[in-house]
Amino acid sequence: MSNPRADRVRDVARLAGRSARLKRGMFLAEGPQSVREALVAHRERLSRGEEGLVTELYASQACLDRYPELAEGAPGVQTRLATDEVLSAMADTVNPQGVVAVCRFLHRPLSEVLDAGPRLLAVLCQVRDPGNAGTVLRAADAAGADAVIYSGSSVDIYNPKAVRSTAGSLFHLPVVTGVDVAELAAECAGRGIGILAADGYGTLDLDALQDASAGRRLGAAEKSTTDDAAGSATGSGDSYDLAAATAWFFGNEAQGLSEEEISLADHRVAVPVYGSAESLNLGTAATVCLYASARAQRR
Repeated sequence: MSNPRADRVRDVARLAGRSARLKRGMFLAEGPQSVREALVAHRERLSRGEEGLVTELYASQACLDRYPELAEGAPGVQTRLATDEVLSAMADTVNPQGVVAVCRFLHRPLSEVLDAGPRLLAVLCQVRDPGNAGTVLRAADAAGADAVIYSGSSVDIYNPKAVRSTAGSLFHLPVVTGVDVAELAAECAGRGIGILAADGYGTLDLDALQDASAGRRLGAAEKSTTDDAAGSATGSGDSYDLAAATAWFFGNEAQGLSEEEISLADHRVAVPVYGSAESLNLGTAATVCLYASARAQRR
């Protein structure tokens, strides 16, 4: 393909817009890393007898020469060579990395995710920046979380910038979108999943919770001291066991969690800041919190 004004090129480029994505149930994956992971997920779905994920793939010859695994394609995927001009017209970035894939939406129903018995969930409440939405998903993937859940007021995770920010992690773990957080909180309570609100003004200190978790693991503290420091997921108002099944609530970049969202949580947890920074950004705070739970659960 060499004509950047062709109808097919314009049709693909429209998926950079939310309305076109919602209408077609499709989104764009750009760059070798993201497309590679999309193809892996595509093949895994087919092996389970499910519908494939990738429908179309456009790549330059230079890209296929450098990443021959992309040239292998996958069953049901229409693969076409395209010039750099065509790829630039399709992609959302100014300098695309030589490959663009058209993918089907891959979010799951909330009930399906919760019925699977998750141990660690990342919940994004009113997160508006696509880069942050993707970065938190990538951190959740790295921490071994079971799913990432986006409230109905959060940014579209299929936004091209959000997809790029996940660096392929979007294709690794279940994603739930358009969730009502009050409904989610009720469902978590019914399943014994604790809810922690990441909040700079929290009454619980994440370091203290981690110390208590380490004390239990190593047997370094007396039982009474450990219980007073951390307790369990259903313990007193000043205690929580990080090893318990947990859903972390992360709020809006500027305002944080709303009072209503905080009220749905079992505890408010603060990440301590030892230097002069006013606070941590969303991606960093989420990473610290998710890894704290992951370490406690996996030990």
